[in-house]
Amino acid sequence: MKNMTRIGRHPIHPMLVPLPIGLWVFSLVADILFRVSGNGVWSSVAYYTMAGGIIGALLAALPGLVDFVALKPSPVKKIALWHMTINITAVILFCINLYLRTGAPETTLSFVLSIIGVGAIFVSGWLGGQMVYVHGLGVDETEVCASRELSEHHGAKC
Repeated sequence: MKNMTRIGRHPIHPMLVPLPIGLWVFSLVADILFRVSGNGVWSSVAYYTMAGGIIGALLAALPGLVDFVALKPSPVKKIALWHMTINITAVILFCINLYLRTGAPETTLSFVLSIIGVGAIFVSGWLGGQMVYVHGLGVDETEVCASRELSEHHGAKC
């Protein structure tokens, strides 16, 4: 099921999603470090990594949306719709969170929003994995079949 935006043979959306995921998770880690240490530097780190995660998510969303629109109605498209909806929700939560922090220190509400946002991207990431690893979205079967070892290991029908 190869139908995805690509650079060469590599799907673009999966190349871009580690950036916002990593930045948002690290933003939560920085929030925890701020709460434990009281050192305001960690609050600033959380703020800027959160902002970077929002920018990265918007960049990853563009090829993701193109991929979504190209999908035909199927069980995979239903999973993709949930994946997209959860990601949009996470971006909105992080935008609200960033707004709450602008000009003000981290609060309990912003900390809770970070926890919910990171939880949402974990669920969304699991759904993304379902699309790829269970349904084969973005997998180029001709490439898998080119390697006998991979095709035997993954049970590909070549």
